[in-house]
Amino acid sequence: MSKQNIMFHPIISSIQRIALYETKARFYLIGSNNTETRFRVLKIDRTDPRELILVDDKFEYNKQEIHQLLNMIGFGNRMGRTGLNKLVSAFGIVGFIRFLEGYYIILVTKRRKVAVIGSHTIYKIEDTATIYIPNESSKPPHPDEQRYLKMFLAIDLSTNFYYSYSYDITHTLQMNMAPPRQLAPALFPKPVTAAVYQSRSSSNQEPEDKCECHKYDENDEDIFETWKSQLEQRQKSGRLRLDFGVRSVPEWRFVWNSHLLSAVHSHLHPDWILYIVHGFVEQSNLNIFGRPIYLTLIARRSNRYAGTRFLKRGANMHGDVANEVETEQIVHDSMVSSFAAGRFSSFVQMRGSIPSYWSQDVSKMVPKPQIAIDLSDPFAEIPGKHLNNLMRRYGSPIMFLNLVKKREKKKHESLLTDVISNGIKYLNQFLPPEHAVQYYHLDMARTNKRSDAKVLDKLSAIARTVVRKTGIFLSSNWYGEVTGVPGHQGGKLQTGLVRVNCVDCLDRTNTAQFAIGKCVLAHQLYALGLIGEPNIEFDSDCARLLEGLYEDHGDTLALQYGGSQLVHRIKTYRKTAPWSSHGNDIMQTLSRYYSNTFSDAEKQNTMNLFLGLFIPDPSRPPIWEYQTDYYLHHPEAMVYIPRNSSLTKWWDDDVVRHLPLPCNEMRKLCCEIIGMQGDSSNTIEMVDAYNDYNRPFEYTVLMECFEFKMFHTLRDLAPTFSESFSPFIVRGRSGVGPTKGPTSKNPVISGRSSTTSNNSSDSNGDSSTDDDLTNSTPSARFSVPSPLTMVAKILKAKEVEETPMFPAIKRINRIALKEPSKRDRVMYNRYVNFERRSNPRYKSDIHIVMTVNSAFTIDSSVDVIPPTVSKASREIYREYVQRGSGNVKVNINSMTCYQKYVNFSL
Repeated sequence: MSKQNIMFHPIISSIQRIALYETKARFYLIGSNNTETRFRVLKIDRTDPRELILVDDKFEYNKQEIHQLLNMIGFGNRMGRTGLNKLVSAFGIVGFIRFLEGYYIILVTKRRKVAVIGSHTIYKIEDTATIYIPNESSKPPHPDEQRYLKMFLAIDLSTNFYYSYSYDITHTLQMNMAPPRQLAPALFPKPVTAAVYQSRSSSNQEPEDKCECHKYDENDEDIFETWKSQLEQRQKSGRLRLDFGVRSVPEWRFVWNSHLLSAVHSHLHPDWILYIVHGFVEQSNLNIFGRPIYLTLIARRSNRYAGTRFLKRGANMHGDVANEVETEQIVHDSMVSSFAAGRFSSFVQMRGSIPSYWSQDVSKMVPKPQIAIDLSDPFAEIPGKHLNNLMRRYGSPIMFLNLVKKREKKKHESLLTDVISNGIKYLNQFLPPEHAVQYYHLDMARTNKRSDAKVLDKLSAIARTVVRKTGIFLSSNWYGEVTGVPGHQGGKLQTGLVRVNCVDCLDRTNTAQFAIGKCVLAHQLYALGLIGEPNIEFDSDCARLLEGLYEDHGDTLALQYGGSQLVHRIKTYRKTAPWSSHGNDIMQTLSRYYSNTFSDAEKQNTMNLFLGLFIPDPSRPPIWEYQTDYYLHHPEAMVYIPRNSSLTKWWDDDVVRHLPLPCNEMRKLCCEIIGMQGDSSNTIEMVDAYNDYNRPFEYTVLMECFEFKMFHTLRDLAPTFSESFSPFIVRGRSGVGPTKGPTSKNPVISGRSSTTSNNSSDSNGDSSTDDDLTNSTPSARFSVPSPLTMVAKILKAKEVEETPMFPAIKRINRIALKEPSKRDRVMYNRYVNFERRSNPRYKSDIHIVMTVNSAFTIDSSVDVIPPTVSKASREIYREYVQRGSGNVKVNINSMTCYQKYVNFSL
């Protein structure tokens, strides 16, 4: 994953299955690998009603030792007690949390495979179990404990939460394939509270970032350069390659269970830890004449300044914006799964609210609350901090694509356009010209109203400019010429980022990201050598596959942030949406308005509790009594902070030093590095992604594999009768269209079903099979359908009725079938009669018998004719058998030769 003779392999977690046993005094978590040859034990004390006391001995057991340990624990707790009971089977630990009483443990009890990157699998959480750790005591619980628990359980972890045992999904593919540069502990980010600001203000310190993982020091040693010198020495002795297992430091911005891990992160072995990402992951198979090309879309939602639509706008003091989502488009050839030998490509873009202090007043029940600039920022400090963070993570150039309105009779959206355009113009004065922030503007709403609206054409032109300036990531040298900075293995690196925004960063933003993704996909396939030029036509199977992915991507993110699916879709801006879709647009608008008006406040409190922004305390009022959560997200507003930073030098020195390359990639940290020089089976298993993916130790039904159920262009998009199976030819849109996969989505983070969301399916997932599981929380929630839901069903039924079940073949293959005319039938009959008279057929009794000219007879397995053996051959065989028994006459010449040998006269 760096130079070809220095290989870095991600360490695979050895704990992928967990069994929870309980006694009256303790919980025992037995973690094992898939083959059940390596075990670890985690002991949790149940006698303390408030504190979390756990013991991880860091020792690895085999199967015999773990059985002996369990038998010993069961025998010791058998007399007069409940004994050792198995409570639940699970696949991982989400974390631990406490409200006003004791701690709870959250376990993953059901999972589903959703994507494969090389040999690394990404899972979606399908179900969890929340178990109270302390024993039942005689002390009455706090009256607010159950309400806090109910609020926490409203965060439905089965709605778009993802994890992996071997692949770091908190980082991009380019970051994961970059070589590590420094060895450092995985410093855990602590939430910045008012008390932290108070301590810093008393010592006249400038507020720092929430995580100190990427602090730069010029004296830090680059371990990659050290390994290169070691490799030169080993090459002299005949060893041509060094292999290392690496465990990287996660990007805490995208770790949503960081608060749940805060109490145990520094005490547990890393194999116990799972980093959960919230967002969207989906994968499809772009089949190009039998060659499986996997197209993956990964969206990572930031946990900084997270919240719902109208309650979280703009940015906080650190430059963290609302609705920040990093979207990564990955294309790789699945025929070669190794990161070292395979061909992988990715492109990253992001969406996020405009970085400034602005909000909308939701106290009045109006469809579009007025936009207000809450705090003037004449020196663009908030945009500066935001851009500094982007350059640290992605390099330069950073490109703003602003889609909000610019000219209005009454200023509304145009207020935001003025703020961001003036801010970027001010900040570019102090930045080197070659790394200046680039600003693009397109009023999509105004352009779409024109009679000759070509919104997608204008977005495509911007997309081509973006790809030309940032490049795309390529793991190795491919066939087509693609722009970009030279990479670590001779490929290309993406330097810079395109940042797309509108007011909500939902409908218009998703269409723009699709246009950019379509242009990027053309360059990725061109670099792979699958198309002759970097261009993909609309209405081709390839473009429709990508459109379906981005539609699901937009619906999921819209439900998470806005409470409904997309209102204006890609078809809306292409002017290809049917008339019946307008009714669905109206329903989505009403659903979004209802969610924003009546349920957003409760969702926001739930999210603040889940992310640890509010920690319950008996001495403080409960979270539902607070009128606003402003001071939870802006703790700096409660204390005075002296200003020590410059207003013109708004970037960090280490960031500019590495531009156009991203600083985080050039100073990549890892928390563990293990040399793979030994031949130990545990050492090999630690990095053997091939064995972890293919699982030769278990019986597999191929038709039940994830790869066979993945969305497929030939099976799910191409017409049944077609002249060409190429995914790049243009087909009619009224033919077979993108259909949903085997599972449906319910991406509402609060767990409440919205207008068009469905319950998630578990037909393709792994579940913990444990008959003794007694979960106190209900596994399913029942609700009475609202009037909005009933109207949506009626509109959906009408739309289905208007759509023909079997479309005309002319719409699919452009061939019109009709009854031939009388003149054509007469001409055809004359042609047939002419052919019969010109080639007369004669009857004959002569039969042709086909024989094979061979020395062997034509025998079968039941009838074999024995061959004839000559007399000379029989004599040779008889003599050979007699010699084996010793009954044979010796030739006179042989006897004479033997006597000469004995007498030494030869």
